[in-house]
Amino acid sequence: MAERRILITGAASGIGAAAARAFAAPGVALMLHTRGNREGLARVTAAAREKGARVAEAFADFTEAEAPARIIAESIATLGGLDVVVANAGFADRTPIAALTDAGFAKSHEAITFSLLRLARAAAPHLAAGDDPRLITVSSFVAHLFRNDVTTFPASAAAKAAVEALVRALAIEWAPKVTVNAVVPGYTRKDPGAHAALSAAQWEEITARIPLRRLGTPDDVAA
Repeated sequence: MAERRILITGAASGIGAAAARAFAAPGVALMLHTRGNREGLARVTAAAREKGARVAEAFADFTEAEAPARIIAESIATLGGLDVVVANAGFADRTPIAALTDAGFAKSHEAITFSLLRLARAAAPHLAAGDDPRLITVSSFVAHLFRNDVTTFPASAAAKAAVEALVRALAIEWAPKVTVNAVVPGYTRKDPGAHAALSAAQWEEITARIPLRRLGTPDDVAA
């Protein structure tokens, strides 16, 4: 049986790590990417291997224009092809517009929007030749939720909104060969010790407004 060949970006923690654990199984080959969290990625790699997957690791900063194409090339060379790409890499920036510099705004778009565009362009012919191929992107509620009582993330929201527009265009352009979707998580619990964009008090306030009285988890999203 042919291996299911999967690239996951931003796989060292959170939703990317949960996706790696969910996909990991005998007959699955994973390329797991992180920018710099080598310890986190090593833990995820070990967990995936324990579940029977073949796993390789890749490291790149997606604010560098050549990085996405390089990661696709490494994936093809290591896995022998691609069937699934999970584009999860990114970060949250809650800098208010009054303090947001051109460089800060551009950084969000380089890491989130342009990285998806560059990944998609490089992966397109390989996914088209894959088995039941899929491109799955991870967007965010921050592109949709704007209220006076909610912290806004202007740069991140703009980048994620652009991601969702790209996903719609890709879904049309790549049909019927490749399926393209975006997952849009709500408030999601961070891994212990991970950087959080909100304070503990803010997380408590948010949790109190959720009917289930709990945050979502990375495993909820990966499922």
